[in-house]
Amino acid sequence: MKRLLTFMIGLALCGTMTMAAKDASAQNFLVIGGGSTTGVYYQVALNICKIVNDKLGGQGYNCIGRPALGSVFNIRSIQRGLLNYGVAQSDWVWAAANGKKNWEGKPDKGLRTVFTVHPEAVMLVTRKDTGIKTIADLKGKRVNIGNPGSGQRGNAEDVLRLNGIDKDKDIKAEGLQQNEANRALVDKKIDAFFYTIGVPWGGGLEIANSTAIDIVPVDTAPIKKLVADNPFYVMTKIPGGTYKGVDNDVPTYAVKATFVTGEKESADSVYTVVKTLFENLDTLRNSYANFKNLQPKDMLGGLSAPLHPGAMKYYKEKGWQ
Repeated sequence: MKRLLTFMIGLALCGTMTMAAKDASAQNFLVIGGGSTTGVYYQVALNICKIVNDKLGGQGYNCIGRPALGSVFNIRSIQRGLLNYGVAQSDWVWAAANGKKNWEGKPDKGLRTVFTVHPEAVMLVTRKDTGIKTIADLKGKRVNIGNPGSGQRGNAEDVLRLNGIDKDKDIKAEGLQQNEANRALVDKKIDAFFYTIGVPWGGGLEIANSTAIDIVPVDTAPIKKLVADNPFYVMTKIPGGTYKGVDNDVPTYAVKATFVTGEKESADSVYTVVKTLFENLDTLRNSYANFKNLQPKDMLGGLSAPLHPGAMKYYKEKGWQ
């Protein structure tokens, strides 16, 4: 039933995006795929579209930010022409461009990066009453690893596999969307969940106010080797005090949220969107907590697929390498 529901949601989203594309009367009708409505990716899509519509609406631009099923879904939707842009984790962008994981042997040669946004920490959240203190303690527990097609699911599977945990045998794995997982943790229907998200995360703040939580360190030796071997990962920490009841820094690793498009997207359109966004970066910074520290030099780091020529043109004009 859960798989059927996920499929139906994806089908509905595809249908909405396709109808939007067909109804577009202007060349500059843009659809941006985000993520869960409770997550930061959706905020990226919404707030970039708000800037585009406010500043470029008079030039025929019409931008719509859509909720979507995550990184894999967004990349594939761009490939199929259902999205103009999408937000995806840097590791999944690399996998798609290099024919790995879900694109094994079939690289997406048309995928292009535009810029990165915020770093996203891999969080392993549990209630204090579960007794889960380490990754190894997940054995025998009911754990949400994320819905199929989401970047968080790939991160969860990597963490489990590298730490010797079989997701099909050693835990009771759930594939809930994140808003469902939040409620399930509070209601004691699951014991823990993985989520890859920018810090602070509003949903996490709400959960911590509803129940006593812990955040489990994700910095074992295999994880540190994973980060050392893959430049699209970085070690990071979730600062103590960010979430109620979690007083100490929690070490983990992170990816970077990446704004992506396809090679067929007009260079002039991409240039105009990028120029408008960077000229109004303060507006984006002030739109959501995770964006407040955005700096141009950081937004050009962690790009794990070729840069779109339209974006490159603007960065060269600014003297940014």
